[in-house]
Amino acid sequence: MTGRRVRAALVWGAYALVLAGAPWLFDSSLALTLLSQIGIAIVACLAFNLLLGQGGMLSFGHAVYSGLGAYAAIHTLRWMVAGELALPVSLVPLVGGLGGLAGAATLGWLTTRTAGTPFAMITLGLGELVAAVALMFPTVFGGEGGLSADRVIGEPVWGISFGPAWQVYALIAVYCFVCTAAMYGFTRTPLGRMLNAVRDNPLRAEFVGYSARRVRYRAFLVSGFFMGVAGGLAALHFEIVSAEVLGSLRSGAYLLFTVLGGSGYFAGPILGAVLMVLAGVLLSALTRAWLLYLGLAFIAVVMLAPGGLAGALAGLTRAAAAGVLRRLWAGLAALVVLAVAALAGLAVIVELLYRRQLDAASGPALNFFGLQLSAESADAWVGAALLLATAAGLFELARRQLAPQWAREGAR
Repeated sequence: MTGRRVRAALVWGAYALVLAGAPWLFDSSLALTLLSQIGIAIVACLAFNLLLGQGGMLSFGHAVYSGLGAYAAIHTLRWMVAGELALPVSLVPLVGGLGGLAGAATLGWLTTRTAGTPFAMITLGLGELVAAVALMFPTVFGGEGGLSADRVIGEPVWGISFGPAWQVYALIAVYCFVCTAAMYGFTRTPLGRMLNAVRDNPLRAEFVGYSARRVRYRAFLVSGFFMGVAGGLAALHFEIVSAEVLGSLRSGAYLLFTVLGGSGYFAGPILGAVLMVLAGVLLSALTRAWLLYLGLAFIAVVMLAPGGLAGALAGLTRAAAAGVLRRLWAGLAALVVLAVAALAGLAVIVELLYRRQLDAASGPALNFFGLQLSAESADAWVGAALLLATAAGLFELARRQLAPQWAREGAR
């Protein structure tokens, strides 16, 4: 077995170990819920990145296909509860995949006629169209209240009823691993390689005999199927589906966190999916300004680290292997400390603003990680502003001193 195969086996083994071992380390009901949502988000973000990262197609309405998959799954569950359909609950996510595939087959031929900005605008328009149509047919989509169903159907098989949260997570983890492996395998197929070629130079692909539109369409179908699987898993997990799963907010979340994770790397959407769930569940519980922080993080990544979190980690790994981190660790540590200080000053200002303008009924007192502040105190505002300005200024000075050394070390 070659060294590359050994490394691949170790990576996939570690991935499976993390999925299998996570519920043993975090066994609370909240942790299992978070882990289940992370597994669903990983499948969705990877499917979205088949278009964005692999094919260079920016979709603003890709939640349509996960939403259609969720509706296909919830209707299937309802038919199973009514005794009109006999199907193992474990196969319901595949029905969701077929629902997403059907939606992609219907809308994809129009969508994939071209790439670039026209593609993005068409996906936005079709996404909003489907979301609007869903509210017009409440018998199919359940209206604003949505549709619900019970995933516990019939007698348990080998003690598995999918009632306990850990059993649902186990099913999601299996689908997550299999879908991740399948999508990684797709990137290594001739179609996946041709999709990269169409992304980089569609005219050259046409010249050698490949139809760029057909390549994009087939990739769109694959992406739609896996988005549908993610939707089916979500329907099993939440046992309810509403029209918001089709909307632009969900599509925007897939885009934002895939870019934050790193769309140019296969593992990037996995990191982005973890961030998406943690931000949506934990960060939103900590502060009302969580969307502002996400927006600032997105801008910072696009401007300063286009490769996303995965790209930054890959760069640090290469630097560590070359010994650059060992030689420049003091300067890098200073940058990290100053960046954290500047972010702390910015966060204090933001929290004070939110408390003063949007949450005045709670009073001026603010607890910022154990530090008692007041939105009516000038000391808090001045202190936060001085911390932000001082740390940002020192960060810029340190960065300018470190940048030439980093460039020289990297050129060795």
